[in-house]
Amino acid sequence: MSEQPRRPQKPGKPYRRPQKDPVRILAFEALRAVDERDAYANLVLPPLLRAARAKGGFDGRDAALATELVYGTLRRQGTYDAVISECVDRPLREVDPPVLDVLSLGVHQLLGTRIPTHAAVSASVELARVVLGDGRAKFVNAVLRKVAQHDLDGWIERVAPPYDDDPEDHLAVAHSHPRWVVSALWDSLGGGRAGIEELLVADNERPEVTLVARPGRSTTEELLREEAAVPGRWSPYAVRLAEGGEPGAIDAVRDGRAGVQDEGSQLVALALANAPIDGPDKAWLDGCAGPGGKAALLAALAAERGALLLASEKLPHRAGLVAKALNGNPGPYQVVVGDGTRPPWRAGSFDRVLMDVPCTGLGALRRRPEARWRRRPEDLEGFAPLQRALLATALESVRVGGIVGYATCSPHLAETRAVVDDLIKQHPNTELVDARPLLEGVTDLGDGPDVQLWPHLHGTDAMYLALIRRTG
Repeated sequence: MSEQPRRPQKPGKPYRRPQKDPVRILAFEALRAVDERDAYANLVLPPLLRAARAKGGFDGRDAALATELVYGTLRRQGTYDAVISECVDRPLREVDPPVLDVLSLGVHQLLGTRIPTHAAVSASVELARVVLGDGRAKFVNAVLRKVAQHDLDGWIERVAPPYDDDPEDHLAVAHSHPRWVVSALWDSLGGGRAGIEELLVADNERPEVTLVARPGRSTTEELLREEAAVPGRWSPYAVRLAEGGEPGAIDAVRDGRAGVQDEGSQLVALALANAPIDGPDKAWLDGCAGPGGKAALLAALAAERGALLLASEKLPHRAGLVAKALNGNPGPYQVVVGDGTRPPWRAGSFDRVLMDVPCTGLGALRRRPEARWRRRPEDLEGFAPLQRALLATALESVRVGGIVGYATCSPHLAETRAVVDDLIKQHPNTELVDARPLLEGVTDLGDGPDVQLWPHLHGTDAMYLALIRRTG
């Protein structure tokens, strides 16, 4: 039996080096820092972007894309995890974290951006080849091709439980929030489905960069001369930057005469400064001043009246940030390192006191999207004693007839009204002041007397403010 002639073997394809994409490599490095070191993206990303620009060939559009990839992936992490789970043959906990980060970046490009499907898949596979190796890149390729079979709405229909079966679970998956956070926000809103969905959608949108013109040092007119600047919505000192605006390129910001500050934070400081009091108005206190945004605005407002601001911060490095923010203030001020629960000042020394207490930060999820995945319901128990102790200090630090502002960047009822109600019961010589008239022009402020701001209603972080007068 004669042998069949052998087919000539095709020569192997020459090895092609992976294409290094600096934008996606930077985004991957930022996600790894967030995962490995529990870092915050808003702290990790700027130095990475500065280093990339310093090397050259990395322009503003590259920076914008890298920022969108990082923040968009973190905001939608819960939804994307549910999608990836449907496309792999093992539990997500068994997927190596670096592989999961590459997959998540790829899923965001497919489902959350306008990047064409082919480009999103091929760029993600090239990234995988660079940072994971060729073997794992094949796995990434296979998973992303499955993801690409449906758009975001199609995937949500497949992975989110029906709303009628479990509304909170459906909203948690569809809008990428932990279920307990959805429940807490819903309770705080006290409304129907429309309100909670609008809030969750707003939490997943990119927040505008808002500047504050510090009185006596800068003006909104100066800031509005910047190409990307438009007036703020509510605060007379606010200026918003359109997409692509770079605050670090503005002279007034570099000089410290203006700063980056959410309009909700500005409104809190303004309400405290404008609240009517009886008697002198010469000594103000910011009892939890770090990193210094509200303190800088309060100090400038105090200077206009010849009043002094004492800014106290427990952590020395944050007190340094406060001092930097106040440097150049036109009036007198003092920065001290002090524990607000064991104050180094005398009781009854101040006419106005702001206590912006540490909290879960659920009101700033637009800016710190990774916080939603790190916080746990039990964290509330840890903050509760501190919040009550700090408000007690504030009420003891203000003189009779003076005003206290209790503020927190969380709408959770356990951190807002529950704290205020408890402390007013313990301090009978106090009364709540209606804060709503002091936020001039701001709409949808509820029944009062306290104020809860919302991203979907006011375009601000979800800041809470209660004003309390000491009556005896």
